[in-house]
Amino acid sequence: MSPGLYMEKLFGLIGFPISHSFSSKYFTQKFAIEKINDCRYLNLPISDIEKLTALVNEYPQLTGLNVTIPYKESVLPYLATLSKTAFEIGAVNSIKIVRQNNRITLHGYNTDAYGFYKTLTSNHVVIPPMALIIGSGGASKAVEWVLRKLGCNVWFVSRNPKTENQISYTKLKDITLAEFPLIVNATPLGMYPDSQSFPDIPYQTAGRHHTFIDLIYNPAITVFMSKAMHNQAKAINGLTMLEQQAEKSWEIWTGGDDEMVFQ
Repeated sequence: MSPGLYMEKLFGLIGFPISHSFSSKYFTQKFAIEKINDCRYLNLPISDIEKLTALVNEYPQLTGLNVTIPYKESVLPYLATLSKTAFEIGAVNSIKIVRQNNRITLHGYNTDAYGFYKTLTSNHVVIPPMALIIGSGGASKAVEWVLRKLGCNVWFVSRNPKTENQISYTKLKDITLAEFPLIVNATPLGMYPDSQSFPDIPYQTAGRHHTFIDLIYNPAITVFMSKAMHNQAKAINGLTMLEQQAEKSWEIWTGGDDEMVFQ
């Protein structure tokens, strides 16, 4: 094995499936542009989170991981520590791998929250009193955490409402969206290749005072966004969130932390 290969640091994305990965392309381009020659980023699909330990052992140069659907919550038992943000959110999308004295420990962070916060600030989104989140997975928890920190009351659309801040799709069809000036799609509905799907909400009751944010980036304009814009609402996709969470992950892997500062 050559010295150069031995010194190479590996980073990767775990999830299933991950054939259309943003992270791999983003970091490969980043390494090339910034002339980071000793790092490589891989797609590392695993069909079960129980295979994580074997994966980390298989790649001794693996230094950091991003985590995507469906493991942002189920990965928690495999982590030695959680950052304050990740603990409060209850979901992890970035892992730092520490190898010391023949011992391997995994440390969990949530950079989705940072990415979503940067999406709000860079697009000058006015935080309303109430917001509606579609979806209940790990990404939606990061969105909820940020919005609550900013003083926003958060409601969810759910097929099976279990708490008082959840609304069924059926009930939502019977009311207007006027109460929710900010609506976030945190589901995979509309993601390539199933680009024609969309959350079933009453778009016709939205207007120019609404902001719709789709956490999907591919396609750049989803049906969710298109329906919002048809009713003169502002629509934002998930590209900024993905780019910013990736940069925050890189900062963590190379010595930083995920402490959030709200201005």
